[in-house]
Amino acid sequence: MNSPNWPQTSTDPRAWRAETIDDRGSWCYLLSDRCLSQLDETVAALRDGQPVTTACVSEAQRAACRDALQSVSAALESGRGFAIIDGVPTDRYSSRQLQAIYWLVGQLLGEPFEQNVQGTLLYDVRDTGQEVSQGARFSVTSYESSFHTDNSFGETVLDYVGLLCLHTAKSGGLSQILSGYAVLNVLRDEHPDVLETLRRPFHVDRRGGTREGDAPTIEFPVIDTTGRGLIVRYLRYWIEVGHQKAGEPLTTAQVHALDTLDEVLRRPALRVDFDLNPGQMYFINNRWTLHNRTAFEDHAEPDRKRHLVRLWLKSRCSPTPCGSEESPASDG
Repeated sequence: MNSPNWPQTSTDPRAWRAETIDDRGSWCYLLSDRCLSQLDETVAALRDGQPVTTACVSEAQRAACRDALQSVSAALESGRGFAIIDGVPTDRYSSRQLQAIYWLVGQLLGEPFEQNVQGTLLYDVRDTGQEVSQGARFSVTSYESSFHTDNSFGETVLDYVGLLCLHTAKSGGLSQILSGYAVLNVLRDEHPDVLETLRRPFHVDRRGGTREGDAPTIEFPVIDTTGRGLIVRYLRYWIEVGHQKAGEPLTTAQVHALDTLDEVLRRPALRVDFDLNPGQMYFINNRWTLHNRTAFEDHAEPDRKRHLVRLWLKSRCSPTPCGSEESPASDG
């Protein structure tokens, strides 16, 4: 289990727990007036009907936003693994303009990539009345998703997940996050027998994310430490459905390993819980943090229903963590 990127002591900031994570106030990063002013130029230039995703980042915007986003990149790669960008005045922008600012910030942190076979780059996260049992993703329902990483069924490793909050739910919908490094430390100390099972491939349901000729499942380990540090690919329901579709029932050892992992993921001592507010942007290192959203009750009025917008990003960093002395992090 040892590797150059594996935390051996509790002092590694990536292996945080609820009692050791830094103060909540430090999770938030503000965009400077200079940065917002530069982003405003692109927002103002958007024509009616022009897709937000056609907006490109300029060198002036990179320079203006560098300081704040260097800190965000460092937090994502070598710190707690998540960050909240706050301070965008919601009374100054329409929903479309907020999404445009978010799209530009995302490009400053990484390279956007498609979230489904339809090529969606900005994905609406809201309850559409669909059912997970009928093939829907949890993101378009009001159900709790359980702790997971996004795109666990994707061929490409997803580095970062972004979420822009436009509207909150009537109740529920709490954001939860924990460190995969802390989880793996617990497993190593308390349940070393399950680690080898979790490091072997499982069938993962691809949730309709297939093209002609693709298999309905793909095989990945839940835990991989052989490459650039820890990579976790996990959403248990996708694994259970994947093994059903593959005609290969989970073995007793696999069920035990997943049960053990879930028991650790449910421990309150490992996670932090918080609400997102309208206008806040939440970015997550999807390689080694796991996140969850609790079930929610929505407003009756359509224009008040819970609405987040998701962005998937590939990091532009080298394998050396961004923000370290060995790697530049000029734009994440």
